[in-house]
Amino acid sequence: MNKNIILFIFLGLAACTGKVVQDVQTTFVKRGTFTEELTEEGTVRSVNSVSINAPNISYRYGSLKITNMVSDGKEVNKGDTVITFDASELKKSIITSQQQLEIANAEFEKLKATQESEIEDLESDLEITQISQKISKINFEQASYESEVTKKEINLKLETANIALERAKEQIENRKKIQKEDLFQRTLSMKQLKATLDDANGYLSDLFVISPGPGIAILKDNWMTNQKWQVGDQPYSGTTLIELPDLSEMMAEVKINEVDITKILPGLKVEIKPDAYSDTIFTGKVIAIANLAQNKDSKSKIKIFPVQILIDNKTISLLPGLTVSCKIKINELKGVMYVPVEAIFKEQGSEFVYVKTSSGFKRKDIKIGAVNTDFVVVKEGLEENEELALTDPYLNKEEGKGESKGESKSKSNGQ
Repeated sequence: MNKNIILFIFLGLAACTGKVVQDVQTTFVKRGTFTEELTEEGTVRSVNSVSINAPNISYRYGSLKITNMVSDGKEVNKGDTVITFDASELKKSIITSQQQLEIANAEFEKLKATQESEIEDLESDLEITQISQKISKINFEQASYESEVTKKEINLKLETANIALERAKEQIENRKKIQKEDLFQRTLSMKQLKATLDDANGYLSDLFVISPGPGIAILKDNWMTNQKWQVGDQPYSGTTLIELPDLSEMMAEVKINEVDITKILPGLKVEIKPDAYSDTIFTGKVIAIANLAQNKDSKSKIKIFPVQILIDNKTISLLPGLTVSCKIKINELKGVMYVPVEAIFKEQGSEFVYVKTSSGFKRKDIKIGAVNTDFVVVKEGLEENEELALTDPYLNKEEGKGESKGESKSKSNGQ
């Protein structure tokens, strides 16, 4: 009889408060080794890779334009053509250069013929001058019996003939020098035209980019479109378009928030789980931490530090570009008490748990320490093997129906 009265009173009180103690899952406070961890999403990359860039083409041949490109992720062999660029403008330049060179050659031959004719004319004039000089010399030699006046006249004619002969010789030498300079300038111009033609032919072969070795072609992103490079795009000379990764050594790159970066040190062990096949776990270690922070994205002021993780396991299933979850093991705390994160509730900046007692559950404030994905270290407030609720045992049933698990955790007794 007394038991029935007590049960009736308890049900009446529960009806007044709107809350009842529900059947909840529980857990126990454990003592042992706690692993402090930090989990971040990352991307698989190769440690070593070969970059395939857009060729360095002179601006006078127009802009580069992709007309054909290997598919992203396709396996290629050494010597395979992976990118082809539009060659129409370059071919026009080659035809123009060829025509200009042919014209220059014809003009050069014409100039040589003209120069040879000029020299022949000058040499003919020289011969006539030489004959005139010889006649004057003979006349002078035979003038011993002539009058003094006649002798002086004959001598003046000889001197004039000598001067004319020297001038004729100098004129030929000067003309040859001028002609030699003209031929040199024409030859230089022809060499420049030929060099331009050779460059254009060399650039023409550069427009057909071949793979320097075997591998899997990973297309890079076009920063102008935020998509991978594709047919029709116009990259600048020297832009990296394709990466050929060395699959024998792989790494994962994650971006750590500036708040947590001080916890990350080279050599820390890492568990790596690919999103594509989450049942497989790889191991690795931190090998490099960026010295400079970066913005998380263009619209965010949050700073992050890229961190590189060398993957131990070598397998063909880990391909560049795969998304992975990296669990970095920061520290191991031995002999500490810890509980599942689901057992911790928060209210106004303080943490508490629901400890199971003989009469139900009792709220108890605690102090927590390190946290990982699954567990929380408890510094004060609990004893080993105490049994805790994993959900709020006093949550109103009707309210709980429309609330998510995360929302129900934030509610506490009396809220």
